[in-house]
Parts: sequence; C-alpha cells; structure tokens
Amino acid sequence: MKVFYDTEFIEDGKTIDLISIGMVREDGVEYYAVNLDAPWRRIKKHEWLMANVWPSLPRYSGDARIQMGDRLDYGDPAFRTRRRIAAEVREFLLAVPLGPELWAWYGAYDHVVLCQLFGKMIDLPEGIPMWTNDLKQEVMRLGDPRLPKQAEGVHNALADARHVKAMYEQITAGAR
Repeated sequence: MKVFYDTEFIEDGKTIDLISIGMVREDGVEYYAVNLDAPWRRIKKHEWLMANVWPSLPRYSGDARIQMGDRLDYGDPAFRTRRRIAAEVREFLLAVPLGPELWAWYGAYDHVVLCQLFGKMIDLPEGIPMWTNDLKQEVMRLGDPRLPKQAEGVHNALADARHVKAMYEQITAGAR
C-alpha cells in the first residue's frame, strides 16, 4: 500500500531536524505530529521557516504560541516527543498490509528525516523501505504533466502529504 508523506524540517547543511510529519495512506488513514523536541530557538531565527512553516503549525490558544522558554505551546495533541513520533510512525507504516510503498514530493530530505527518527538508515525497523519514491521524478519521467495546485495548507506536513496523494492519483489516472 502506498503511503504519501511530507516533513517540515530545519537544516543547516550538516544536520536535519524534524519539525513536523504528515502521512496519508492509500486507504485514507492519516497521521500528523509536530516534534516537541525540535530546536525551536533555531527555528524562530530562520526567516523562511517563520514565514512559511510556522503559520501552518497547530495553535492552542489564540496566537499565543510561545510558552515555557523556547518551546511552542504544546497543549495541542499534535505535539509529541520525537521518541513518541518514531514509535507512532513505525506503527502507522507497519500496519500496512504487505508493507508500505513510500512516496514524497522532492523526497530526498524527507527520507533522511524519516530514517533519522530511528537513528541511522540501517536502524530502520524491518518492513520500512530504505528508499522513498520521488513523485517529482515520476512526473518528469512522464513528460511533466499538468498537476493540481494545492489550494491551502502549503508547508503544513499533513496538507502537503494529502496533496502528494492527490497529484499521484491524477498522474496515475491519466496513465490508465
């Protein structure tokens, strides 16, 4: 079964840290989490992330997002520790009959972020693929067909994962 996913992350050319992850299975089951352990002080200093990703993160009480030092207001249930996210992602992916087939849009960094939830790539739980199929690559292979525009939620990991699924469904419907 295909699993379409997206991550939001901060990277500096040496490290990649998860901010949020969204996954949508072919059967419509979804998963979304925001990393409570993300480097929020670094994120707050990152102009692009603050302009594009920050507004898509869950709100708990109005616009009051910062509490307890450098962490977001984590009263929202989407906020989970990195360790809990890893356990839930593992469970989500391994619940797929016959194993998951991973798909992402420009998915190279997404795959690194996914792997790093479990440590090194070789630490991926058995049954989780060591690669992610890249939908952008498939689109180019097919001659760059026209794709639907994402109406809302750009840079929200779950909304982006839903859009990856919608794009995949459109290009495969055209191939039938």
